[in-house]
Amino acid sequence: MKFKSPSMPELHAFLAVCKLGSFSRAAEALCVTQVAVSRSVQRLEQRLECPLFERTASGVVPTARGNLFQAAIEPHVAGLEAAAAFFDADKGSLRPSKRKLRLSVVPTLGTRWLMPRLAAFQSVHPDIQIELRQVYHDENFKRDDVDLWISVKRPPAWPRGYRAEYLLGKEICPVCTPTIAARLSEAKNLLTETLLYHTNSPDNWSLWLSAAGISSIEPKLGTGLDLGSNLIVAACAGMGVTVIQPCLIESELATGQLVMPFDLRASTERGYYVSYSPALAKNQALQTFVAWLHQQAKTPRLTET
Repeated sequence: MKFKSPSMPELHAFLAVCKLGSFSRAAEALCVTQVAVSRSVQRLEQRLECPLFERTASGVVPTARGNLFQAAIEPHVAGLEAAAAFFDADKGSLRPSKRKLRLSVVPTLGTRWLMPRLAAFQSVHPDIQIELRQVYHDENFKRDDVDLWISVKRPPAWPRGYRAEYLLGKEICPVCTPTIAARLSEAKNLLTETLLYHTNSPDNWSLWLSAAGISSIEPKLGTGLDLGSNLIVAACAGMGVTVIQPCLIESELATGQLVMPFDLRASTERGYYVSYSPALAKNQALQTFVAWLHQQAKTPRLTET
């Protein structure tokens, strides 16, 4: 019987170039030479009798036929990889092995919201290992060292076909120390305070003040900081008032370090989203973890005082 299907090295080389947009980066990811990747792709093109890639100013991209072939084979190759990871045949029997999920999560949400909860997930699902990966500033969501992302990007910011599900964090509200809060009897009192802000979102103060009915006066911003975690530290130190997502300050709210002087939240329409490749849509470990994330997003964490 003559098989028409390509070899696994050819398929791995093809998919790696699709994801990374470069023969050299694909070779590095696969731990082979660039020549080996080029030859594998060339054999595949000869077998299919059509070109699969074209070079552009931004790199190597699949042709129309290449895109169709990628969509057809990617789920099946991912399934083979999952099957190989699921079974451990080295001991002479087919046994479930530990499943690994590689996660890239924005730093502040990772340290402030996810990490305090992660031990609980591991205790319930000891067979699923979560491995955190570095966050890239200009993420293109095509890395082969990450299975899922939690980021602040919104649809349609992800590559075509990627799943992107809203998790939490759209709403912001002012927070400060109890000492500062004692001076804030109404929202307009904020205009005389030092307004701390995130340098990536300087308009958050105007957005919240507008929701509070104060839109005719432009707020005078104070100190700008580039990370949410830095805003939290500055607010706890009494440097001023900041607007931030309540999910990032659960511990400080529970202990009373920070308080919300006003019971009003405004939506930024940004929030945090969890996203992953369609090739992993049926990965049971990933779906288990994503379902757990959604459940946690609905359940504020209680911190003992």
